[in-house]
Amino acid sequence: MERIIIVAHGSPMKEANNLQSFATLIHKMIHPECKENCVKIAYLQFCKPSLADVIKEFAKEGATKIIIHPFFLGYGVHVTKDIPSEIERGKELYPNVEFIYTEPLGVHEKLAEIVWERIQSAAGMNPQAIEKRSFEIISEGINLDDKPAEQISIIKRVIHATADFEFAHSLIFHPQAIKNALIAIKEGKDILVDVEMVKVGILSNHLKRWGGKVLCYINDPEVEELSEKSGKTKAELAIEKSFRENSNIGILAIGNSPTALLKGIELVNKLEEEKKKNMVIIGLPVGFVKALESKIFLSSQPFPFITNLSRKGGSPATVAVINALIKICSEEVLYEN
Repeated sequence: MERIIIVAHGSPMKEANNLQSFATLIHKMIHPECKENCVKIAYLQFCKPSLADVIKEFAKEGATKIIIHPFFLGYGVHVTKDIPSEIERGKELYPNVEFIYTEPLGVHEKLAEIVWERIQSAAGMNPQAIEKRSFEIISEGINLDDKPAEQISIIKRVIHATADFEFAHSLIFHPQAIKNALIAIKEGKDILVDVEMVKVGILSNHLKRWGGKVLCYINDPEVEELSEKSGKTKAELAIEKSFRENSNIGILAIGNSPTALLKGIELVNKLEEEKKKNMVIIGLPVGFVKALESKIFLSSQPFPFITNLSRKGGSPATVAVINALIKICSEEVLYEN
């Protein structure tokens, strides 16, 4: 049984000794599914628990290997004498335990990157610079060379919005989805969404240049009244109402409600063939009930769609897809001019 101790100096200031969250982060990185407390912080001065206390605790729990990391930058007295002395005492007290002592943090390129990020943050990076650096980090963190060029900016923007690299692998695109969505935006088609959170996140001011609007009917009084009477969700009733009353919908974007996505699929399949093949559904609802199932169903449809095969998703991811499409249109206009 392996256990890890991260040894810090300790401070007379109580609030400076709160490193357990760092230990929890390390634990999740190396033992993502583990429910035990395998990584603990120990302090040399001013604070408990001491290194000797944590060694004793882990040994009593039955640890056969204890890895000790000095949370120090260099090889000072604590790293070269104090901690090794405690380790030697531990070996004498617990001869059946293997002790491994790591190097301190030292000079490492990752630390240099962190220092540079702190400097930039203190200097007050503007939003554009922060976004630029965020996308650089995304590009450094994942290889998208196997993805079609037209998908890459969309995937990156979803990762940026969610801080979740999983979307690089879970997002799927119907072959005509991006092309049709760009055409819909440029032709001034409206974007219908399921919830207000999606509506407010979309770059509607950019959308106006082509004449399109963002529609959301979920708070419509008629929808609320029908929901109480019928037992259906407001989201699915809002989609029904919008399809009845608006013939200019080009994109249906669902970020929250699986029932709205299922209703949208049903209604799109009832459209005339020409309208059906031009409609695009962006379906990324999040949750444990029907979310994944609705997206799997969407992925089997003949009309254009963008979705992800995962329980993850939500309004930020959906907004990111739409805004990426709007930005592509805007960049194309600038290029043409």
